[in-house]
Amino acid sequence: MSDPRTDAPPVVCTALAKTFATPDGALAVVDRLDLTLKPGTVTALVGPSGCGKSTLLRMIAGLESPDPGGTVTIGGADPSTVRGRGELAIAFQDASLLPWRSAAANVALAQRLAGQRVDHERVTELLGVVGLAGFENARPAELSGGMRQRAAIARCLITEPRLLLLDEPFGAVDELTRRRLNIELPPLWSGSTTTTLLVTHSIPEAVLLADRVLVMSDRPGTILADLPVALERPRRLQHMHDARFEDLVEQVGELLGVDVHVDQG
Repeated sequence: MSDPRTDAPPVVCTALAKTFATPDGALAVVDRLDLTLKPGTVTALVGPSGCGKSTLLRMIAGLESPDPGGTVTIGGADPSTVRGRGELAIAFQDASLLPWRSAAANVALAQRLAGQRVDHERVTELLGVVGLAGFENARPAELSGGMRQRAAIARCLITEPRLLLLDEPFGAVDELTRRRLNIELPPLWSGSTTTTLLVTHSIPEAVLLADRVLVMSDRPGTILADLPVALERPRRLQHMHDARFEDLVEQVGELLGVDVHVDQG
């Protein structure tokens, strides 16, 4: 049997940097960095607030232009081309649902925009996976912030994207729901034809979800460390009791100068 990961696109960043013009002059946010995201893997990006994590993600998505000389290719194509083919999905901290459409219609819209046939059964199934069964016909104003974010995640997954970019996707949900989603959602993209980049402030979450953790420095951000996560899949909350898990969380915390407590309850 062929490995489905061979069909996933590698993401190659070369000399990637970003400087913004400000009233006080130039603000360097991301330093020149070279980075490759291996096909079909989940990479987590952690670092101090303001270090350029989201800016890096936006450059990979083609939503920000890198400084001259920097390039991003996704399976050999530029990000705008990949987006145009409906093969790239992004979940930001802000759910950004259309207020006049129901939760189900918001999710289905992603398939329409990607030129796919709308699979209503799959829409309902994904909303159930993210804990929104029974809320398919609710509009965003009738949902809590966390529920809207879960609908946004379902919207990303419905197209089965080749590249999935997640910027603090669980930041708006409560801790219990966050833990459940940490376990139930990754099998939808892990080990598949999707290459995933996750930006998170939670070191335990990064280690639990990723095949690899990239640690960024203070601004202007560059890669301090590239750490493999040698935990078997599928991941379970019990992995948080594993000495390898605890050691890696501690190692990342030391690199960032923070003391991380792993709540295993």
